[in-house]
Amino acid sequence: MLWLRQLLALAWTPILLAAGPALPGVHNLSQEPVNPFASGRVTVLLFVRSDCPISKRYAPELHRISELFRAQPVRFWLVFPDPAETAQDVTGTLSQFSFPGTPVLDPKHALVRVSHATVAPEAAVFNAAGALQYHGRIDDLYVDIGKSHPVAQVHDLQDAIHAVLAGRSVAHPETPAIGCSLADIQ
Repeated sequence: MLWLRQLLALAWTPILLAAGPALPGVHNLSQEPVNPFASGRVTVLLFVRSDCPISKRYAPELHRISELFRAQPVRFWLVFPDPAETAQDVTGTLSQFSFPGTPVLDPKHALVRVSHATVAPEAAVFNAAGALQYHGRIDDLYVDIGKSHPVAQVHDLQDAIHAVLAGRSVAHPETPAIGCSLADIQ
């Protein structure tokens, strides 16, 4: 019966995400609770860490992707899951790098859990109903820590957003992301 309860919980997750005014522990830089799924749009969560060089390297690509979907019903959120990071730390990172999206703090890892995120940078795409459609790497630039291609050949996040906007299934709904662990900041 435990498996049935888990299955039912997963089935109700999108409804609960989209319905609630805020998620426990998720707040903006002014410490006000927020729910990124309440907009009724495609929601893109971008997990980053201020201390992660790979996250910082992706800032221009994430900005390019957000500009590509500027006129579409897509909302980008920049998720900082490190409980030690303050609003001041995040503001400093945002001023130094051109990350797109609305910044939120996720110190209790509520967004990390619903997105199945494990590293930064990592992305998660939810449809307008709040159902997870994609999670994983932004593209295939990084092969491993310290190993990268000269340029990305596959643009997973961009392709996933296109698929969700078109109402299609994402071809690869889960891809392995390379980056800084989120497990060590719980």
